[in-house]
Amino acid sequence: MAVLSVSSITRRGFTWMVTGTPRREFWSRSRKKEEPVVAETVEKVRNEPVLVCPPLRSQKYTPPEDLQSRLESRVKEVFGSSLPNNWQDISLEDGHLKFSLLACLADDLGRAVPNSRLHQMYRVRDVLDFYNVPVQDRSKFDEFAASNLPPNLKITWSY
Repeated sequence: MAVLSVSSITRRGFTWMVTGTPRREFWSRSRKKEEPVVAETVEKVRNEPVLVCPPLRSQKYTPPEDLQSRLESRVKEVFGSSLPNNWQDISLEDGHLKFSLLACLADDLGRAVPNSRLHQMYRVRDVLDFYNVPVQDRSKFDEFAASNLPPNLKITWSY
């Protein structure tokens, strides 16, 4: 709280008169002045390491040679040991069985079915078709840059 030096205080009626101090200073609240930001603290913040976005996980997937036998063994584990001859036409309507099968395959093959494709998995054949498709780790632009382009077209990534 600020110390106020008053030369004299007198009372007239119901009001007190303060002489020697301007009215504006007397009635205004003493506010703490904000200290300016020191340049050293700003430099310290700039010297801290900058967080960089981690590199994207590799999405590359190559179907294994024994994919059909792996899938058949996983279906036997989940649905029971006795399978019909047309085991690829087994329905995946039961959500628990569908989850168990897809979770086992994701662990075994290292690739999970994305949420956007789960509703398309009606039968085991759909799961087999999904896992038969290889996935490249590069975009279409990378493929264009690696291919034989016409002489008037060039793709450069640095800008």
